[in-house]
Amino acid sequence: MTAAAETAATPRDWAAETEARILDEALPLCVHMGWTRPMALAAGRKAGLTAGETDLLLPHGPRDLAALLSRRHDAAALAALPAPEGLKIRQRIRAAVEARLEAAGADREALRRWAGYLSLPLNLPLALRLVWESADGLWRWAGDTATDENHYSKRAILSAILVSTTAIDLASGREAALAHLDARIQNVMDFEKWKAGLNPADLAREVAGALASIRYGRP
Repeated sequence: MTAAAETAATPRDWAAETEARILDEALPLCVHMGWTRPMALAAGRKAGLTAGETDLLLPHGPRDLAALLSRRHDAAALAALPAPEGLKIRQRIRAAVEARLEAAGADREALRRWAGYLSLPLNLPLALRLVWESADGLWRWAGDTATDENHYSKRAILSAILVSTTAIDLASGREAALAHLDARIQNVMDFEKWKAGLNPADLAREVAGALASIRYGRP
């Protein structure tokens, strides 16, 4: 890499590394401070930034941190997954969701505060976008190449599976979550029948309900 290229890359690298440090500091803080702007500023201070610098890097404060945590879990899940070749679609979906559960499980207490924040009506669009991103990444790992309406329907199905299974994992444990997952995977197998009754409002209600379940620690 040339010196000019290194200089151009440095701001992006610094931003990503600093965001990661702030998120690291935010995870224990949010347990006591909630998923709030004061928590985001406190995390920035612990990472060595002034309040102004934190606001410049994370202009939406807790919303930015919520997105960073979800994407961190997505990246960890994808890194842990093996090559999907040789696995049937049911096995791929199960492996993908289980890897996502494992990644999120590393931050169980913070995840409850994260879910409480995203369950607020104002933040539900962000919650839907993040769970959609998670589903999209896992479908791409599984080899999905659909570009028609199936692209969206499959991601809606997996979004609902992800959020409900995560809620059960946090409330009742991994065994119960995997039993629920196996039952819900049948939705993927019955894709055409399920798609016929697909309603975007149903996904929004399911995501909101599951986030509330995570927040209050009940299935």
